[in-house]
Amino acid sequence: MGGGPAGRAAAAACSDTGLQVTLVDPAPRRVWPHTYGTWRDELPPSVPPAVLASVMPRMAVRGTERHEWRRPYAVLDNTALWKYLWRPDVVEVTGRATAAEHGPTGSTVVLKDGRRIAAAVVVDATGAARALSGGRPAHPAALQSAVGWVVDAAAAEPFCDPDAGVFMDWHPAPQTRGGWPTFLYAVRLGPDRVLLEETSLARRPALPLALLRRRLAGRLAAAGVAERERIGEERVRFPVDDPLPRPGRVIPFGAAAGFVHPATGFSVAGSLQRAPWLAAAINAALPAGPASAARASFSILWPPRAVAAHSLRHRALQALLSLPPDLVPEFFEVFFRLDEPHRTAFLATEGSAAGTTAAMSALFRNAPWRIRRRLVLGGLTVGHPPARHGLGGS
Repeated sequence: MGGGPAGRAAAAACSDTGLQVTLVDPAPRRVWPHTYGTWRDELPPSVPPAVLASVMPRMAVRGTERHEWRRPYAVLDNTALWKYLWRPDVVEVTGRATAAEHGPTGSTVVLKDGRRIAAAVVVDATGAARALSGGRPAHPAALQSAVGWVVDAAAAEPFCDPDAGVFMDWHPAPQTRGGWPTFLYAVRLGPDRVLLEETSLARRPALPLALLRRRLAGRLAAAGVAERERIGEERVRFPVDDPLPRPGRVIPFGAAAGFVHPATGFSVAGSLQRAPWLAAAINAALPAGPASAARASFSILWPPRAVAAHSLRHRALQALLSLPPDLVPEFFEVFFRLDEPHRTAFLATEGSAAGTTAAMSALFRNAPWRIRRRLVLGGLTVGHPPARHGLGGS
């Protein structure tokens, strides 16, 4: 269920293993409107270069001072990615799934218009809606929000060099009167266009898009970029702290499965990585029954090391949200000064508890006391995460 990048990746991988696949989405032929970026080394080797709209050899970062991270960063070409993941034998159904009924030999998906689709296994790739995986969590979500302008590459020169982008620049936008800090994110969409985006990494509740638009306009105007140079606008708002879903007969995948990284908002590279794992698990376990296929899928998507890393990262996010606004840029300055292996481990798509713990420990050691104190008060303790029973249990 779901025809976004995660759903398409899962459908393609399952089809490639010989499974018969039906994809349900309200608009299955629609090309995705948002910009998807990721570290180049986190994309599977099977992803062809034609799927990349751009690759920037280096990315600028700034907490309180500017640094350069020489790690290639890619922006995906959504049309090319859609074509890469399209399979002629995947049956496409236009509709919206509202429920799933399960029996010993399979499941039935019920669509909003009353149609029913029989399946051996159901995969929920409906994103944050989690349409068939329990719906939205009861607690208020921490949300990432952003407003971006697409401008001509020449207009973006004050912000990024021709062969570089900006991962995070926490220098405040002009005339920012306190409040929760935001950062500039800048990536090349191709040879002649750049996305300049004012981003609130995470906040509960989300920063209003109107506020982000004002901050972006002020930041760009101070560099001589007028609003008339805007070619297009992108708006972003999604949760970054959803808990892992509990195991069941429906297999969540992508953002619905908790793939969203709380420190970046990335999930597409993780979906592309894990789609073949999902397909292999279903194909191998399905002869033993649909319930066995679902259990095998949960196990391969969320092994204990990944569950532990997920818990640690969410603990770090809660501590970050507890910081006073004026300390947030300083917190990221400490992070950007960590050794590259620590930064890479913490930002990794899947990661491990050991790598995440090492990165968090290094950050805590290097942070000034005023930040350490706030992190501890915010609940950050470095060590093993609390035990979890099954996938995302408590």
